[in-house]
Amino acid sequence: MTPSGDLDALRSLKESRDALRNEIAKVIVGQDQTVNELLISLLARGHCLLVGVPGLAKTLLISTLAKVLDLKFSRIQFTPDLMPSDITGMEIAEEDRASGRRTFKFIKGPVFANIVLADEVNRTPPKTQAALLQAMQEHEVTAAGETYKLDEPFFVLATQNPIEQEGTYPLPEAQLDRFMFNLWMDYPSVKEEELIVKTTTSAAEVSVSKVLTGQQIIALQSLVRRVPVSDNVVEYAVKLVRRTRPASTDAPQFIKDYVSWGCGPRASQYLILGAKTRAALDGRPTPEIEDIRAVVLPVLRHRLVLSFNAEADGVKVQDLVEKLMNA
Repeated sequence: MTPSGDLDALRSLKESRDALRNEIAKVIVGQDQTVNELLISLLARGHCLLVGVPGLAKTLLISTLAKVLDLKFSRIQFTPDLMPSDITGMEIAEEDRASGRRTFKFIKGPVFANIVLADEVNRTPPKTQAALLQAMQEHEVTAAGETYKLDEPFFVLATQNPIEQEGTYPLPEAQLDRFMFNLWMDYPSVKEEELIVKTTTSAAEVSVSKVLTGQQIIALQSLVRRVPVSDNVVEYAVKLVRRTRPASTDAPQFIKDYVSWGCGPRASQYLILGAKTRAALDGRPTPEIEDIRAVVLPVLRHRLVLSFNAEADGVKVQDLVEKLMNA
């Protein structure tokens, strides 16, 4: 595609974004920022971890997103007895009636979809969590020595309930790092909650139209990668991430006091990808520092490991990120 063709594609992407928002808004009331960040993650080829109390329409939002994007959607309810094969699939023996011979056939699991909802991902043991996270990283599944490629685009949205922690298996930091964004869904405003109650307790049925196909999304993901970034924006992202590391000479004192481990290079990569995608969705040809600042919190929120001092003083990750950006 020529540079002028890319500019035309960016303008078209902005129109598609507006259409997607309008369709999702038919079903989901509010949550505009979460919808925007989901779209950024999808077009940046990232995955999302959604955290929110029950009843905030996390599952409905993700299934609606799959419908307007004309993608295959799969939901996996994570439970303590879930096995890795329940996610990836398994081999079963089939007998040929004519010859009497037995052959093994691989039956694909629910991970073979475009959008996979891992509901309450922290309710299953690490061995099963790892089966999903391998698919997220490699976009493939290995079973009985055979490797099966997953269909593109491939997008995992995992949910967690921040209230109930009994009987859960929290994701280790190395696995959390696989998620591009950690999104917190908040309670709706008064007006939004009134509208939610009115729409969900009536007999009216809402249907949404498909806006983008899988092939169009793959093309847009490639377009995002071609968006140029100026050196000063890259330098800003890298410097910001390096300042989260307590051992770094650039780290401010509050980071040394309250952070045990800072963010790795993947955070810098996702800051740039998030900024590029945000600019592309706005129809702009290149990101600015403000685009980096807009995605800093969801990128860094799950990558900063706070120290005991932070817990004792009631310091939150959000507080530290805001101080970092203001420093």
